[in-house]
Amino acid sequence: MEQRHLGRTGLRVSRIGLGTLTWGRDTDEHDAADLMKTFWEAGGTLVDTADVYGDGEAEYLIGRLMDGLVPRRDLVISTKAGSVPDPDRRFDASRGHLLSALDASLSRLGTDYVDLWHVHTFDPDTPLEETLQALDLAVASGRARYAAVSNFCGWQLAKAATWQLAAPGRTRLAGTQLEYSLLQRGVEREVLPAALDFGIGLLPSSPLGRGVLTGKYRGDATPPDSRGASEHLAPFVAPYLDDTASRIVDAVTTAADGLAVTPLQVALAWVRDRPGVAAPVVGARNALQLTAALSVETLSLPDEICRALDDVSAPVHRYPDHDWSTL
Repeated sequence: MEQRHLGRTGLRVSRIGLGTLTWGRDTDEHDAADLMKTFWEAGGTLVDTADVYGDGEAEYLIGRLMDGLVPRRDLVISTKAGSVPDPDRRFDASRGHLLSALDASLSRLGTDYVDLWHVHTFDPDTPLEETLQALDLAVASGRARYAAVSNFCGWQLAKAATWQLAAPGRTRLAGTQLEYSLLQRGVEREVLPAALDFGIGLLPSSPLGRGVLTGKYRGDATPPDSRGASEHLAPFVAPYLDDTASRIVDAVTTAADGLAVTPLQVALAWVRDRPGVAAPVVGARNALQLTAALSVETLSLPDEICRALDDVSAPVHRYPDHDWSTL
């Protein structure tokens, strides 16, 4: 699999990442082992997780698999901290919480360091400079090799990146992770321009529109083994089952038919090759699904197909994003 630099850094990652959101909850150790082995054998390196995935079980699973199945040196382990299971405070990006969470992640993963460590989300109750100091300390201590943020909007990302570049010794942000697909192009408004300007690599989550872009939900169909049929994931899928999404899925399916490939391949190739994207993170349910996603490695969409998909999925961005004189 092709490797790409993450932003303006020396860190290289496979251009498709393996997501582990459901590991330790819906994905057991046997299926996780099949996924990890399939990914590794295809040349994949970027494995993305978080301390809250499966209440920590996802990190435990990755640690056990690195111990006996896949060499640690062959993987780029990315994890996150800052989301907390507290109904009164959903985010805690204080320096104390983040550094304690990192130590706990390292223990579960069974490793001395993570390759990429994210602040999972912006915390409005903690000064941003305190949050970013935790990243500096993690990198300076060797517990993290590179630092990133996740779910930061445009001004938050720009402020964080500027702060980190403002003084010697601070850690440059290597990446940012947000949802990005043909069904969700909101990052193009401000986040992506900021990331491109600062040399920050984008790691799209849910690049298949939470599974909807595969075409499995066309019409009124909800496959019984899909996330849309899952009690705890159905609300996650539901926002992308409207008429607008249906038109985009129809266009993806038409393009796939014309290219003799699958809608999954078209949708994933589109986001993988967008400007600023380093590696979409794919959360497959089993090795068969992952193999289907990894088959996109040999596909590059023709320019006319990209333009057609751009047009049908174009978000409405007006003032002040467009030249005010044209309004």
